[in-house]
Amino acid sequence: MTGSDLQEAYGHLNGDELIGAMVRDVFPGRIAVTSSFGAESAVLLDLVAQVDPALPVLFLDTGELFDETFGYRDLLIRHLGLTNLVVVRPEPEDRKAAEDLWRRDTDRCCELRKVWPLARAAAGYTALIDGRKRAHGDGRSGLSTIQQAGAITKISPLAHMDEAAIEAVFTERGLPRHPLVARGFRSIGCWPCTRAVRPGDPARSGRWAGTGKSECGIHTLSFGTDGAGI
Repeated sequence: MTGSDLQEAYGHLNGDELIGAMVRDVFPGRIAVTSSFGAESAVLLDLVAQVDPALPVLFLDTGELFDETFGYRDLLIRHLGLTNLVVVRPEPEDRKAAEDLWRRDTDRCCELRKVWPLARAAAGYTALIDGRKRAHGDGRSGLSTIQQAGAITKISPLAHMDEAAIEAVFTERGLPRHPLVARGFRSIGCWPCTRAVRPGDPARSGRWAGTGKSECGIHTLSFGTDGAGI
């Protein structure tokens, strides 16, 4: 079934119901989660843990993450009881080529540190679950819960959730927060390209601030068609 077929059959589902259907019925043994362990990641991972705590969680260690992100990752894994963290890193030669590249070519930096590593890691799966939401705006405003991205089906169980809904889950489920959130960081990636935002600013306005860039490329990649190793 294509992404559009699946959207027609399962598009009425959200949250853990959609995750459960994809994990148990549609892609058993062939599906993973991608997570940055960022500001809102706990909400998706909490649902994943309720459905299947052994589901692979792909974590991109770009070599430029905040130290706080690693601490938060380990805390959240323990808190939720996740048992299958898969750390994905750039090849040594790509990491060397990307050294200080964020200063002059952020697109190429993201490609080497994130896009190519994820493409390689995704080769063993047919579907990937992510935490994207329409409320983040820009190219995500029309996001459907199921999309086809080349050879990979993308599942976005939180697509419908707004900021108030996310906050409600944190409170109701007693989820720990990324320590940088208290310092004004609402979307957290690599430290050179992530800034705190002012109250009322869009959540992702602190990513690549002032550059016009809004995506790193992993969510726009058409797997298997971009020469990225699949």
